[in-house]
Amino acid sequence: MRFMLLLKGDPAPGEMPSAELVEAMMAYNEELAKAGVMLAGEGLHDSSQGARVVYSSGRKTVIDGPFTEAKELIAGFLLIDVRSREEAIEWARRCPVEVAVAGTDREAVVEVRRVAEPEEIPTVAEATARRSAE
Repeated sequence: MRFMLLLKGDPAPGEMPSAELVEAMMAYNEELAKAGVMLAGEGLHDSSQGARVVYSSGRKTVIDGPFTEAKELIAGFLLIDVRSREEAIEWARRCPVEVAVAGTDREAVVEVRRVAEPEEIPTVAEATARRSAE
């Protein structure tokens, strides 16, 4: 089963991660790779470099960052392939996100979400079956 570990937060505009955080995350990524569960992982730039496209009342509006609700934003992600939700949670517990908030009053959050496989989504499964039958 594939799971995405969403690392929550938003650094200050232009702020790069500390050397300590980079070192801790590299060691964690190596641990994931050695265990054979890591599929992908990346950090994201702060939200001041981002934008949102909001669809509401039949209109599309572009809103430029930065965004204020940092605890709802994603600072990075890891895509892992494990046997169970419990194993994914255990890997999330090992993620050294506390290094990012050490000495501050901010919290560190790793959200664990299962990736929906195409065969689990009825419309995709039906379309695939239809194409296979042709």
